[in-house]
Amino acid sequence: MSNDGVNAGRRRFLVAATSVVGAAGAVGAATPFVGSWFPSAKAKAAGAPVKVNIAKVEPGQQMIAEWRGQPVFIVRRTEEILANLTKIEGSVADPESAASVQPEYVDKKTRAIKPEILVLVGLCTHLGCSPSFRPEVAPADLGPEWVGGYFCPCHGSRYDMAGRVYKAQPAPLNLPVPPHSYESDDVIIVGVDQEKA
Repeated sequence: MSNDGVNAGRRRFLVAATSVVGAAGAVGAATPFVGSWFPSAKAKAAGAPVKVNIAKVEPGQQMIAEWRGQPVFIVRRTEEILANLTKIEGSVADPESAASVQPEYVDKKTRAIKPEILVLVGLCTHLGCSPSFRPEVAPADLGPEWVGGYFCPCHGSRYDMAGRVYKAQPAPLNLPVPPHSYESDDVIIVGVDQEKA
């Protein structure tokens, strides 16, 4: 075999240049692939804690915040609402919230850190519909025993003003209480646990 006309230096240069370009292409192709393993900024923000100012929520009223793409119901309860919770304990399926999702630091009956402020994930524990806030007492469509709470329009589950499900409902559990804490009297941080005192 003849090597006439073959430039060995040129061949080494072309092999080296092709290898460098190939390696750069491999790194360029791998970078987005490896980057896809990490959550996007939008995904990180979706799980981030949310600060909610509750200063303008009047007694007996509810506001809705959003955390992790879910509605969070925040209610300022009155003394009457709190008194009604005790009256209907025999009507709710889990009055002590033993089987329900809630942090350890909330009171088992009022399901709150501060009794007057209720914080709930607003998704029915049956199939995930969002229950309607029905604070009125004894409306015609819910009956004379109704003392206010939540009514799920999808399948009729009823919850009291602590998010506790009534007996014999499609929903199996109380509405979840998300982790939350107080930055001040008027600011709640949903998604951050309250420090134990």
